[in-house]
Amino acid sequence: MNGKYRSIQMLLGLVGTILVVGVASRDYGDALSKCVLFFEGQRSGKLPSTQRMTWRKDSALRDGADVGVDLVGGYYDAGDNIKFSFPMAFTTTMLAWSILEFGSHMGPEQKNAQEALKWGTDYFLKATSVPGKVIAQVGEPNADHNCWERPEDMDTPRTSYVVNTTNPGSEVSAEIAAALAASSIVFKSANSQYSKILLQRASQVFQFADQYQGSYNTSVGSGVCPYYCDFDGYMDELIWAAAWLFKATNRQSYMKYVVDNIHYLENSTMRQSKEALFVGGSFAEFGWDAKHAGINVLISRLVMNTSKSDPFVRHADKFICSVLPESPTKLVTYSSGGLLFKPGGSNSQHVTAMSFLLLVYSRYLTRFHRSLECGNIAVTPSRLIQVAKTQADYLLGSNPLSMSYMVGYGRKFPRRIHHRGSSLPSIDTHPKHVKCLEGSIFFKSKYPNFNLLTGAIVGGPDINDQYNDTRINWSQSEPTTYINAPFVGVLSYFKAYPHP
Repeated sequence: MNGKYRSIQMLLGLVGTILVVGVASRDYGDALSKCVLFFEGQRSGKLPSTQRMTWRKDSALRDGADVGVDLVGGYYDAGDNIKFSFPMAFTTTMLAWSILEFGSHMGPEQKNAQEALKWGTDYFLKATSVPGKVIAQVGEPNADHNCWERPEDMDTPRTSYVVNTTNPGSEVSAEIAAALAASSIVFKSANSQYSKILLQRASQVFQFADQYQGSYNTSVGSGVCPYYCDFDGYMDELIWAAAWLFKATNRQSYMKYVVDNIHYLENSTMRQSKEALFVGGSFAEFGWDAKHAGINVLISRLVMNTSKSDPFVRHADKFICSVLPESPTKLVTYSSGGLLFKPGGSNSQHVTAMSFLLLVYSRYLTRFHRSLECGNIAVTPSRLIQVAKTQADYLLGSNPLSMSYMVGYGRKFPRRIHHRGSSLPSIDTHPKHVKCLEGSIFFKSKYPNFNLLTGAIVGGPDINDQYNDTRINWSQSEPTTYINAPFVGVLSYFKAYPHP
């Protein structure tokens, strides 16, 4: 390599010499701090003076200009530079739920977690500021995915994709409503006026999502597919939003909506890409696309000790039995090293989301002095905690490779993650603009990433407990916000109770 790439080659050589001081394994407090810090590395927009991940700089400062709406801010979902509202909203909902359930265990990280949450809700207030319209996405994904460039250098189209009354998007709109409603509870005591704004907007957006029903798969099309297509329909998001609105307002009309519509999920078909996985198994699904298990666990807390517990508690119990290793009705698999696996890429998203629900449900079971049975196996709340802990510990280094799958945690962790900003040198060290294809040299490099995206949890190892530390292997090496968000709650719990 010569000419204009000579300095780049020198930088690549230097980065291979960087040493990172490790920390003790299973220090849940340290892992929590890093898990929350990660969100600063995913920020889009004008960064605040309090920004701690300083290798990141301002980016996408004209977002929304094409539709006349200020859309500066929000989060990039993963290792790319697109703002997908659907997974961003789920991330926001899960950050809020993590704080609501486990905020008292977070210590000083509670404030940082709330700031991470507000970065998301501030954006969604902008994305829903025009009545009858919701911003489903910012950035042209095909162009973006063909480039490897820092968010600060983006020169690909920043197209704003909008759903409205004639081109609806109920799943993305309802998930935003859920995020705003859940977050309104978090801010109720700390910032009551902001909380009221969030709740009012949540109600408005939910009404829009319900009144104008339709999938954004059709309305937005290639803007979201195949990246974040909705594979299971939008009724789960509508019910999920109504559940959070009920929790935030205690208005019976929202609970009635949940009860009247929950039957739509009973026999729904869950899909992965174009292949149906199973019919009627929706109770076992939870993530950015499917909210089914989350709905049942969330509502179970409200009805567990009443005559209205069915079908919510029954399906929450079935979900638990679909996850436990010893259960005769298990629907997941486990590697020989003990890691939970479900179909599809980026497996860590399932590990963190399922672990979160296990911990939350264990709290509810304990509160109401309940246990459950999986076939002829009796299951106590403490067993749920044990399983969640084995998953958390695996991600933090208790695995056959003795590797932490959280960047910057422990002595051995992924160094070549699939993340544009992390892999390219910061503007501080390489101020010259790196164009779209010029970044390919960094993508293909064998050297470690220039910048530590501290706290990022990657997709993780394969079913054989093996991990290929390369940017090319995105399903294993790419971090996402929705992997980290539920893990904030998991780590908060184990920070308080490291030896359950």
